[in-house]
Amino acid sequence: MRFTRTVQAVVGTTAAFLSAIALTTIAPSASAAEGGVTPYIIGGGTASNAPWAARLFANGQQTCTATIIAPTWILTAQHCVAGGGTMTFRVGSLDQQSGGTMATAKRVIQHPSVDLALAELTTSVQATYAPLGTTASTRNGQTVQIYGWGATSRCGSEINCQSRYLKVADTRVTNTNGRDYRGGVAITVTRGNGIAAGGDSGGPMFASGVQVGVASTSDRQSTSNYTSVGTYRSWIKQYAGV
Repeated sequence: MRFTRTVQAVVGTTAAFLSAIALTTIAPSASAAEGGVTPYIIGGGTASNAPWAARLFANGQQTCTATIIAPTWILTAQHCVAGGGTMTFRVGSLDQQSGGTMATAKRVIQHPSVDLALAELTTSVQATYAPLGTTASTRNGQTVQIYGWGATSRCGSEINCQSRYLKVADTRVTNTNGRDYRGGVAITVTRGNGIAAGGDSGGPMFASGVQVGVASTSDRQSTSNYTSVGTYRSWIKQYAGV
């Protein structure tokens, strides 16, 4: 899938812009055409339990979703951190504006060829860490859950309509050998009661209680691609130890 990028003058704006376009667009959804913003990812509902969730702020601006996978390690999408700058995370709160623990990355490691990145925190954070799955954790036809603070409708600039509260939606796996934003192996899903949108980038896909994917691209209507955690587990373990 090809993308058109616009050069931004401010690094923080660049990171936010990239997080919006990597979850790319097609024709507007019905809710956008009607001018409404519904309280969902696009569809889905509000999450009630996600202690491993992390909201990413690039230079203080909300951009992407992430997960904490070890005391000092955050997992997210590479395109979310490609703009550089100061990366901070609110960990363990369903509300991106309050609660949980705020932590800052001292370094960010970008995968050389797929849409994954790891952020090492300056201090340890006590949390319930997201358990990571393997390639055997997903299968075609399986119902899986996606989480994110992304846009709640096709509202134009999706940065401006991202949810304050973490959302969750059911989706169905259609391909375990799809492709992410950078051509890496991804899990492709179709809409169940919701679908990913801008700002959900970097967020997790869970199957039977383990994280199996990281949000990379979406048409924001019917299909999303999540970089396969199981395929790149050895790369994650090399740095984060899990």
